[in-house]
Amino acid sequence: MPIGLIALALGGFGIGLTEFIIMGLMPEVAGTFGVTEAQAGWLITGYALSVAVGALVVTAAVTRLPRKQVLLGLLVLFVLGNLVDAIAPTYGVMMLGRIIAALCHGAFFGIGSVVAGAMVAPEKKASAIAVMFTGLTVSNVLGVPLGTFLGQAFGWRSTFWAITVIGVIAFIGIALLVPAMERDTAAVSLRRELNAFRSGQVWASLTITILGYGGMFGAFTYIAYVLTDVSGFPSRAVPWLLVVFGVGLFVGNLLGGRAADRALDRSLLIVLSALTVVLALFAVLAYSPVATIIALVLMGGFGFATVPGLQMRVMKYAGDATTLVSGANIGAFNLGNALGAWIGGVTITAGLGYTSPIWAGAAITLAALVVLGISMTRDRRTRDGARQAGSPALVA
Repeated sequence: MPIGLIALALGGFGIGLTEFIIMGLMPEVAGTFGVTEAQAGWLITGYALSVAVGALVVTAAVTRLPRKQVLLGLLVLFVLGNLVDAIAPTYGVMMLGRIIAALCHGAFFGIGSVVAGAMVAPEKKASAIAVMFTGLTVSNVLGVPLGTFLGQAFGWRSTFWAITVIGVIAFIGIALLVPAMERDTAAVSLRRELNAFRSGQVWASLTITILGYGGMFGAFTYIAYVLTDVSGFPSRAVPWLLVVFGVGLFVGNLLGGRAADRALDRSLLIVLSALTVVLALFAVLAYSPVATIIALVLMGGFGFATVPGLQMRVMKYAGDATTLVSGANIGAFNLGNALGAWIGGVTITAGLGYTSPIWAGAAITLAALVVLGISMTRDRRTRDGARQAGSPALVA
């Protein structure tokens, strides 16, 4: 694999750390600014909404620009946002920094996916995308626990200073290691990129992303309550159990990329089927600590094994106009996060218990499977029809 993929992964690590670290530092941040837990929670919600907006708006704005320069510009935005957070004197300025940093998130992963795929042979594109997303998984496995420890030991601002430094290093790495991508700028236009959305398969792929990832994230959002109130783990064990989940993410991401390179739709069909079964079994066996640990690894593994394939699928059906569609799919991941978390919250509010979000996640993932099955069937019929139309025997 080209060494430039490591630089992209480092950028992904920093961005992932920015997204998730606030969860571990929320009490300290809330105490500094004198806000409630709910108000501090808006630092997470505001970030997620900005990611969804930036994935489309920012990507659309830079469509005609050279991709390497765009990635470097996005990292400047990332560094600026985290620098603002590190020195923020008020809650409002802190929120502003979060929004600035979030605007680069969707465009970076969207354009980064296109760049990563262009750096390798066609049969290795999904694996290259998986390497870039490895940074995101490592940010969960190692970054969040270490960042939380740093913030608790030296103050939460030290963590954002560290993330700022990571952004600077990623900028240098991409500048030196990622090759310039030659583009036919005359053939690139926003209209052409938007035309990719005329494909029914593109919309099917975006829907599968929302449902497939939303099912896993909906189950994960309330996992702390499951671990302590259902499985019986002490609260002090939760961070380490989340590391176990993160290990599953890391392994699943890499294996999912390799599987998608071999057989894209078939691998997604298998992984989503396995994820549905794992979630259903987890909901049934959550009372068992041993079964819970196994389920956490498998849920993280199968859940993130979908990511390279889902990103590759939407790019496949976009043809040559992959930039905006790729960014839109990153936004779809975040919409899935919001959908899964909302439905899971509704089930708990309805009095269905802490395992109900896991059941809801299984149902959402099953819906993704149905959409994928219909999409595969239609694609097969389209290809068969085109093959028959081009047959010399039929033409004669």
